[in-house]
Amino acid sequence: MKVLILGATGRTGKHLVNEALLRGLEVNAIVRKADKLAENERLYVLEGDVTDEATLAQGMEGCQAVLSCLNISRTSDFPWAHLRTPEHFLEDMLKALMKVMEKEGVKRLILTSAWGVSDSRAEIPGWFRWFIDNSNVGKAYAQHEVQESLLSKSDLDWTAVRPVGLNNRKGLKELIISQAGTPKPRLMISRKHTAKFMVDIITDSKYFNKTPVISEK
Repeated sequence: MKVLILGATGRTGKHLVNEALLRGLEVNAIVRKADKLAENERLYVLEGDVTDEATLAQGMEGCQAVLSCLNISRTSDFPWAHLRTPEHFLEDMLKALMKVMEKEGVKRLILTSAWGVSDSRAEIPGWFRWFIDNSNVGKAYAQHEVQESLLSKSDLDWTAVRPVGLNNRKGLKELIISQAGTPKPRLMISRKHTAKFMVDIITDSKYFNKTPVISEK
């Protein structure tokens, strides 16, 4: 199987590329700077803009699925840091991607959303809702909500994965997969485990058109 990965040089995206390659998949990746990824015989890296339909079409050639870890980026992890990406970046990217996927006949799409988006907002701690409402963290959440709305109206076999707080732990703890708050999610999950879950469910139809929340015990 060949997959297109978007956001491949990000903190979760690098794990996603590594996990896909470890499983024997062929990987196409669209990035801004190709030298940020190590060379691999099963990895084809294309430099370009992920909101450009022609670039997406080139990257999607021969692929059976698309996986995206793209997000609204800030200049630092400080909640009030300025945005590095355009405010409507995720919306613009997904609209272009959906057009290309339809043209190319690719149905499977897995992307990262976030715990606290849409109907899961009531599940998150009150202090975190405050940060979403009062800092630039909310810009990403607003875009994730737009993405999920667009997907819900599409004919794609999509999954919007909602990880809880992300960390860089290398080891994997026991995975908790929650829907509608059941079982109750924990507060953290590693980026590595998030990437592993995304690859695990590529062909798993029980996650089609779902928004699973993932966390670790």
